[in-house]
Amino acid sequence: MSLVSTRNRPPESGNAEPAHPRKRKIKYSWKESLLFLLFIGPNLGIILVFSYWPTLYNAFFSFVDWDMISPTMQWVGLKNYADLLHDAEFMTVLRNTVVFTFVTVAGTLVGGLGIGMLLSRRLKFSGLARTLTFAPHMIPGAVVGIMWLFMFDPNYGLSRWLFGLVGLDSPQWTSTSQWSLWAVIIAYSWQQVGFVAIIYYTAILDLPREIYEAASVDGASGWRLFRDVTLPLLRPVTFFLVCTGIISSAQAFDIIATLTSGGPGVSSSTLTWSVYEEAFHNFDIGSSAAQSMVLFVFLMVVTVLQMRYARRSAD
Repeated sequence: MSLVSTRNRPPESGNAEPAHPRKRKIKYSWKESLLFLLFIGPNLGIILVFSYWPTLYNAFFSFVDWDMISPTMQWVGLKNYADLLHDAEFMTVLRNTVVFTFVTVAGTLVGGLGIGMLLSRRLKFSGLARTLTFAPHMIPGAVVGIMWLFMFDPNYGLSRWLFGLVGLDSPQWTSTSQWSLWAVIIAYSWQQVGFVAIIYYTAILDLPREIYEAASVDGASGWRLFRDVTLPLLRPVTFFLVCTGIISSAQAFDIIATLTSGGPGVSSSTLTWSVYEEAFHNFDIGSSAAQSMVLFVFLMVVTVLQMRYARRSAD
């Protein structure tokens, strides 16, 4: 009887053993967390000091009146933002920013897609063609601006020769308000279209061939194949290029600085250039900070939309 009862009796240590591994697991989790903090801590500190803190400090500047010389700042609240709403020049700058962003993004998408499709065909010297296509993107914006400044010269530049072929005089690209913004748009688009083309080129190479074969069996070809198969498959890549293109074009500065300096007047000035002008030419820190916050909110909205779209696509 004692033997049977001993075999049927549950082990005495059965209630104590499961707690031991749990403690070891919690202890190991704390070690992981500490190691994670040690690795991410320096990077997080740098981001906080050099990214988030300047943004918060700039937001504070947008509520004050200061010229960077006076030892004191005057709190004005929302006055800087109210002044922007009633400033005709700022409205022109805002319109220029929208036009510049829309035209450059749309132009580089269309041009980049066309070039990308040409590069995807296995032709002779295709490697050299890809290199030459991407090369302008590697050139600094200031150099691009100086290059196009010479090409836009109405007396000696390439523009004079091209318009002369059809018997016309070259426009005054950089010295008239009618053409200055378009000069910046052309130069910037030329620099960015190679990047878009290479992204489309790599995306086209990764498209599933079996879908094209099935569409060809169903009778699709030419424009219909491009419209109903290629464009829908490239939709995620196109959305990525739209978002990055908007963010990049909204921050364009060096080409404007070397090509037109935002002039004549504010005819080719965008928000990025206007922020610089207000701060370092007019010494109006409040107005400059308010304009930069407008740009910050705009870019933040674009980023949030991109993240939501990416999340829905993943789901």
